[in-house]
Amino acid sequence: MATVTSFFDKSYQTPEFIKDKQRQAKQQDRRHFLKAAAGMGALASLSTFRVSAKAQVSLNELLKTLVKTDPWLTLDATLNQLLPRSATGPSANEISATAYLHQIMTVQPTEQDEKDFILKGVGWLNSYANSEKSANFSQLSFADKEQLLRGISQSTAGQNWLNTLLGYIFEAMLAPPSYGGNPNGIGYQWLEHQAGFPLPEKGQRYFELPKRARINLLGQVTDTNTAKEQVKPAIDSDHKRLASRRKRAQQGTRKA
Repeated sequence: MATVTSFFDKSYQTPEFIKDKQRQAKQQDRRHFLKAAAGMGALASLSTFRVSAKAQVSLNELLKTLVKTDPWLTLDATLNQLLPRSATGPSANEISATAYLHQIMTVQPTEQDEKDFILKGVGWLNSYANSEKSANFSQLSFADKEQLLRGISQSTAGQNWLNTLLGYIFEAMLAPPSYGGNPNGIGYQWLEHQAGFPLPEKGQRYFELPKRARINLLGQVTDTNTAKEQVKPAIDSDHKRLASRRKRAQQGTRKA
């Protein structure tokens, strides 16, 4: 990406990671995805989703530390502006969106370009806030924050940045609590969604699972050499069985 100094810089080009997500979105309708994610069943019991008291305290203490300084101070303010407190549903704060985003940035396997873009957006937003309101974004009133976010949404870079954060708000609301958001299944409760069982705990999350050999339709292994050695005997055995069946079939045809 060329050096960009603001959301309104004409040299800005949409990053590849966003183009990839847009291509994936075309393959699966977003409304269908959210409808399927929400489901129709009522939540049977919140006790299933409870994180241990020790883990919850740790998450809360981490959040308090993170939001004292940038970039997390501004990111937290932005997330809570995008999903503010409301009588109709949980806020970004209540679903621990900032803690979830922190795991995305520091624990989960996220592309470096995406992490860089999120952090650059913090600088661009504060520069814009200072030029328009003479203060950093987090120091502004709710109305001023809303005005600035609507302002940057008029640019391609601003749209991309806000959409990226909105995507992680959805994830924080829908993901199992072990990923950092959705404490005690609060998002499931709001959506009246019955999650699958059992939910993954720390150590069982998708990026922590052992790698498995990936075999294409031609029987070729695309993982490590060790995996190839483990899978090759099974492939050879299948080939031998198929050859034997063909031979028996040919013999039966000749006798007929």
